Amino acid sequence: MAQMTEEEADALDELLTRTTPKLGPNGTGFFSRKGMSIVPLDETTARILNAQAMAVRQTPSELIASMVRQRLTANA
Repeated sequence: MAQMTEEEADALDELLTRTTPKLGPNGTGFFSRKGMSIVPLDETTARILNAQAMAVRQTPSELIASMVRQRLTANA
């Protein structure tokens, strides 16, 4: 991988600083009110999923996918 110049690094830093999504209920994250999720979740469910995902060091999406796979194999 090629090294970035100082100008490129500064431009990337500026871009990421301006476009970093805000997390939480007022941000644009997956479980935020403004975020786009396939299934709407209540606040309690979102908090439980986030806590469980952090506990097993996965993203909430990875945790949900794992839970779905387990449920499908158990029913097969």
